[in-house]
Amino acid sequence: MLKRLIYLILVLPMACVDPYEVEVPEGAQLLTVEGIISTGPGPHAITLTRSATYGSIFEGLIRPVSLATVVVRDNEGNVTFLTEGTDAKGTYFTPANFSAQVGRSYTLQIQTAEGKVYTSTPERVAAVPAIQSLNIRTVTVPTEGSDVPKSGIQLLVELKDPADENNFYYWRNGPAVYILETRPDLFTPRPSPANPNRTPQPKDCCVQCFRYEASNNQSLFVVNDDNFNGLSTRIPASFIADDGYRFVNKFRMDLKQYSISQGAYRFLRLVKQQAEISGSIFDPPPATIRGNMLSLDNPDEVVLGYFMAGGETSQRIYVDKNDLTFKQNRAIVPDDCRVVSGAFLDPPADWRP
Repeated sequence: MLKRLIYLILVLPMACVDPYEVEVPEGAQLLTVEGIISTGPGPHAITLTRSATYGSIFEGLIRPVSLATVVVRDNEGNVTFLTEGTDAKGTYFTPANFSAQVGRSYTLQIQTAEGKVYTSTPERVAAVPAIQSLNIRTVTVPTEGSDVPKSGIQLLVELKDPADENNFYYWRNGPAVYILETRPDLFTPRPSPANPNRTPQPKDCCVQCFRYEASNNQSLFVVNDDNFNGLSTRIPASFIADDGYRFVNKFRMDLKQYSISQGAYRFLRLVKQQAEISGSIFDPPPATIRGNMLSLDNPDEVVLGYFMAGGETSQRIYVDKNDLTFKQNRAIVPDDCRVVSGAFLDPPADWRP
């Protein structure tokens, strides 16, 4: 019996298993269209990308669609050509003097460099009510494993909704500027032959700069007026995270409010719902959300994204550090503030807190 056991022990490690080759089909590169034209000042941007292929080796994540012909046509026959950005491949801009007109319908048309043609369904532009007031509320979110919760500010929009019509609202954060404070007195260079021990070398300048940020949307804020038709209401319209830099001194941002079509509202609401899936077994499975873009060459081709057109209004808000009821620990930049990306010494010409 002992001899048989020894024999089995010697033989088993010598057994070999042929690897099972799994052939994963290459995924389709789906065109994705994202952007909005509005009654606000231009230029307005439309971004074209293609999803990555997949297989045993990833070939990329998101690829810009460059060298396309992109036009916007309204229901009166006016055609506007968009120009691809020099430093923003795959993003196409209207002329600076272009603005959509209330009551008109707009269609986006695309011809790729390969000759494929796409079009959107028409989007009608509705008027948008003005923002009557804009207020802030500090928001904190408990963080598992940490005594310091995540926090930020929520912007609350007050508006008077028009009566006897369905209205659909969408809010986006516009460009922001804030006073950035750094610590050049703590500057310590990287190790080098001349300074192997990293001896501190404080700088005389500069402590304070103005830092510019592009649109920073961390969630989708959309709503219809089913519950407040014809009434004044206050609605959460934005969230801006406290990253330890933005609210150390003073922060400024323009909030944009859009009136959008019912189709655009449904699309954004589905995207929001899918993005907020918690990952439990009761969540619906992720699904491809179809927008309003169609392929004229192949009606069965799936095109992602949505071309939107809507009315636009905006309001500017300044947030002082003392407006927050809770703040994150201040982030330290041990260097001249001018070395930080997007930072400049001079304030914007329209800086009027």
